[in-house]
Amino acid sequence: MSTNSGVREAAVPSVFRNLSNSAPVQIIGLLLLFSMAAWYEAFHLSALADSDIWWHLRTGLWISQNYGVPHNGLFSQHASLPWIDSSWGFDLLTAAAYRILGLRSLPTLLMAFQVAIAASLFRLARASRQNFWSAVLLVAVAQYCISPLPLRPALCSILLLALELAVLFNSRRTGDARALYCLPVLFIAWVNLDRQFSYGLLALALFCAALSAEYFLRSAGVAWFETGSSAVTPARLGAVFVACLLATLVSPYTYRLHELVWRSATSSAIDWYLRELHAIRFRQPQDFLLMLLVMTAFFALGRRRSRDLFPLALMVVCAVISFRFQRDSWLVVVASVGVIGNALATSQSEEARKTNQRISWTEKLVTAGLVLIMLAAFALRISVRQEVLMAKVSESFPVHASDYIRQNRLPQPLFNSYFWGGFLTWYLPEYPVAIDGRADLYGDAINIPYFKLTHAEIPLESHPDFAQAQTIVLEANSPIAEALATLPGFRVAYRDEQAMVLVREER
Repeated sequence: MSTNSGVREAAVPSVFRNLSNSAPVQIIGLLLLFSMAAWYEAFHLSALADSDIWWHLRTGLWISQNYGVPHNGLFSQHASLPWIDSSWGFDLLTAAAYRILGLRSLPTLLMAFQVAIAASLFRLARASRQNFWSAVLLVAVAQYCISPLPLRPALCSILLLALELAVLFNSRRTGDARALYCLPVLFIAWVNLDRQFSYGLLALALFCAALSAEYFLRSAGVAWFETGSSAVTPARLGAVFVACLLATLVSPYTYRLHELVWRSATSSAIDWYLRELHAIRFRQPQDFLLMLLVMTAFFALGRRRSRDLFPLALMVVCAVISFRFQRDSWLVVVASVGVIGNALATSQSEEARKTNQRISWTEKLVTAGLVLIMLAAFALRISVRQEVLMAKVSESFPVHASDYIRQNRLPQPLFNSYFWGGFLTWYLPEYPVAIDGRADLYGDAINIPYFKLTHAEIPLESHPDFAQAQTIVLEANSPIAEALATLPGFRVAYRDEQAMVLVREER
């Protein structure tokens, strides 16, 4: 009796194992993994609430109309200032989608990015096509850590960094240097989509430095490091890095993008005023889960007693950047997924590798087709009526106040809220804005006085843009708007629960 019971108990895990490894169950798992974030976006339309996407959209429309990239501060009262649109490719993509789908394009484009990022993270987590359910769980955790994802050029960097790390870890694990030769093509696309291609160059530099150091130390008789393949030599690594560096010059702005990246990295005066540039404050569940993910990545290296310099250096550098800048917390998430996935692949026994079921090309095509069908269904769920979508936009931005300004032809120049500037460049283009989210356009000379003014740190008339402004649009509940409403010389022309429009009276 006890023997039969033991056989039945042993058979139960075997049944579950076979069920979990079956193609239909894995396809269902991938469908849920790839589509959950898109499903959430289809119902909440968070892409319409992001403050920066509007100036990206307006710039993309300008590029498509003028067949060139901007070199000065378009749509701004400071149009004479030089400006580099480091994300012109993303802007053009957004404008192309907008011309086809209208406002529906923004949530649809965000859903497409979410699916692509989930797929790239899954490829990174499931190194050597192993550990299916571990990879699914790891990617689900990673998606939660980087949520919510606004529709910004950084989405391109998340996607491309995951692909780059997949290539680097695969080359490190297998010793196949040929996979590295596709990286220059990746950087040609990356440099035209987002300025954070610099993170990709940083990861590649760490990879080349780590492998070169291990190579020379082994040549000197120091055998402490893990043995790598002779195919990945310092000469090959140097050639790949130089090719990738040259690829980052294949842009309308050439070397000036590197200058922009350096200025952005070394200028920190505005950090105090923008929350996304603050350090992670551990106020949300995602922050604590991110910390757990990072700790798991370091634990995976320690448990293997890894002597591989690259993943260790990658984790340290990415953790420093991500914990310093909340906006870039995705960086250490992607690195952790790569390190954990690579650790699981290299620690798995040969027997376990043979028993792992690989997803066939047929199953991949079926999964891809089903995901595309679901994505199309989510996109079709979004209303095609412009007034419905604009009502959603008006929950975050001053649509009605802008309509009032346009209809009554209130005088220029305009003084506006920082977080509404991008929206006004799109919705009210006939009124150049005093400021918007393009921090590199305005620089500290304009950004810092603006925030000091709105924080009541300097007198009102000491700010030149405010002193000349004839129409002022601010958040209705902001301290500066409430103060202006009581001062002589200003008249409240329009007010609702969201915005207040003031007009300077003639003296």
